[in-house]
Amino acid sequence: MARLTKKQKQIQELVGDQSFFAPKEAVELVKKASLAKFDETVEVAFCLGINPKHADQQVRSTVSLPEGTGQTVRVVVAAKGESEKAAKEAGAVDAGAEDLIQKIQDGWFEFDVLIATQDMMGQLSKLGKVLGPKKLMPNPKAGTVVAASPDAVAKAVQEFKGGKVEFRNDRQGNVHVAIGKSSFEPHQLMRNLSAVYNAILKVKPAAAKGQYIKTFALSCTMGPGLHIDQTKLAELSAID
Repeated sequence: MARLTKKQKQIQELVGDQSFFAPKEAVELVKKASLAKFDETVEVAFCLGINPKHADQQVRSTVSLPEGTGQTVRVVVAAKGESEKAAKEAGAVDAGAEDLIQKIQDGWFEFDVLIATQDMMGQLSKLGKVLGPKKLMPNPKAGTVVAASPDAVAKAVQEFKGGKVEFRNDRQGNVHVAIGKSSFEPHQLMRNLSAVYNAILKVKPAAAKGQYIKTFALSCTMGPGLHIDQTKLAELSAID
């Protein structure tokens, strides 16, 4: 048997033999188990009772994290005229029409979110094979396709820079969402966790049968996954 490192022993002592944790307890332990020399990302992972092979059982939406993500989100916008100007004023790192599309086509991907106005989607479609695998293709369900108006564009940019994130199930029916950093205060992580949990519940597919959320767990980048006790979810419901 491989010997545990000093940090692994510390984490094992913190977690003990307990299998399930109340949300608040899990948040506090995740922070304590964050022993890396960098600010680790805290993530929640849901195992859902859906069949991902069926189109009517896909889970995909967005959620605005009330405490933000703890990361600097680089947003670019494919838009024309006044909408392009509004995007830059709202904080987009770049915005444009044909020039931006050509820049991306030439291999520029120094951004995290690509927002497009509806009138730009036809031109962006030729980049589907490039943007799709990188999960950067604008999509109405992700909130990244907006009306061609300065107000709509500015609002979308501000939302994504402020903590709006997309989530979607993978091929196994799991959903992973980053809810902040280990440097966040416990109440900040609890608020974000509550927002994500409620967003997952809200988009339950009508075709999904049986138990919807089978399990979900909290973890940090280098730490263990802590399963949440679903009999103690009142703690999340009480969050403002």
